[in-house]
Amino acid sequence: MILAVYLITALLLIVVALVVFRIFVRRDYERKGRLTRFSGFLQLLVFSLHVLSSYVYLNPRLSHIRTDSPLFIPAIACMVAGLVLLALAMGGLGMSVAMGLRVTGLRKSGLYRYTRNPQILTGSLFYIGCAMLWPSWTGFIWLGLLWTILHIMVLTEEEHLRRTFGGEYERYCAETPRYLGFHSG
Repeated sequence: MILAVYLITALLLIVVALVVFRIFVRRDYERKGRLTRFSGFLQLLVFSLHVLSSYVYLNPRLSHIRTDSPLFIPAIACMVAGLVLLALAMGGLGMSVAMGLRVTGLRKSGLYRYTRNPQILTGSLFYIGCAMLWPSWTGFIWLGLLWTILHIMVLTEEEHLRRTFGGEYERYCAETPRYLGFHSG
């Protein structure tokens, strides 16, 4: 029964992410070259639903935070580092650009020299820390669900960036990995 809850929750979140990113967000990028407040709200809703799903996946009955665990300090370090680096990545763009509500030139400096998606990598550190605080197999599913949703978003954003910046974006893709350590698309 509980496995069914995990599977249904994951499937629903992925379907919602596909609808939001591949229909609403894509349409805004194609028609307006940026997100509207409505599609920005829908993006925020998708990630809020993922955060709320932590109550399903990071179930305290399956595991609990143990301050004497060898994972406790690394988990807190991941969470703090993730939040600080995420603030730096988003702050370098400005909130309206980071949220897709305003388009400026292609950013290739700062953390964007190392990865095309520093917000995803730095934010993921926070979520990895959360999963380490509640170590369980469901926590790994929760992380996988997050990365699936994020990847759907990235693919949609990349289509927009290719249309907007053309060859400049293609060169950037050839020089800078999508995530970390390897080049893709």
